[in-house]
Amino acid sequence: MSKRFEGKVALVTGASKGIGAEIARRLAAEGAAVAVNYSSSKAGADKVVAEIVAKGGKAVAVHGNLTAAKDVQSVVADTVKALGPIDVLVNNAGVYEFAPLDGITAEHFHKQFDLNVLGLLLVSQEAARHFNPNGGSIVNISSGVSTIAPPNASVYTATKASVDAITISLSKELAPRKIRVNAVNPGMIATEGVVTAGLHEGDMRTWIESVTPLARIGTVEEIAAAVAFFASSEASYITGETLHVTGGFR
Repeated sequence: MSKRFEGKVALVTGASKGIGAEIARRLAAEGAAVAVNYSSSKAGADKVVAEIVAKGGKAVAVHGNLTAAKDVQSVVADTVKALGPIDVLVNNAGVYEFAPLDGITAEHFHKQFDLNVLGLLLVSQEAARHFNPNGGSIVNISSGVSTIAPPNASVYTATKASVDAITISLSKELAPRKIRVNAVNPGMIATEGVVTAGLHEGDMRTWIESVTPLARIGTVEEIAAAVAFFASSEASYITGETLHVTGGFR
């Protein structure tokens, strides 16, 4: 694999499993030193780090709950201390819960907004203070739901629509510092979380495959490839974009 990120430092949030873990592995395979952030699964993060190191890469696990400002500061500080100034930030950490309008509570709202939106902003804020002076790239993991907007998902959809808007706003704000900001919006991806939720088989998957032009769900590798492109110098004139990696489902 090409070494587009040789000498670069990447922080990937929520990288102990699923899409985040694959992004960390992909950036490391292309030469980046990667900070693998996790909130609860130390074992998962350590496993990702071990896989990267076993292949000759460099990685460290950094703990932090991104809804807590003090944790956000330590995540970035630990990354910089271990690896150096940040070149790439991938805001992958997020949660999703579905509920009909009648089932929405303040807890349901804040659980998702505090991580998916506020957490993303806090990490971006702190990381930007410790970016390489030459600039770099922030890639936000949004979701196809931000525009598909399925029923019973108004809060989750709202968090991801917010991520899309933040991506555009920050791309303009950070451009003078040569920090590009883009978003990758996955469709349904076969991850541990999807399997745990029982969504990898049954009505939800059948429905998604039936309305997706490419007639299948996606893989973590397909998301990681898009993230690696945005993070690389090959996307040097691209900022403020949202790329739907959804098999054509819009």
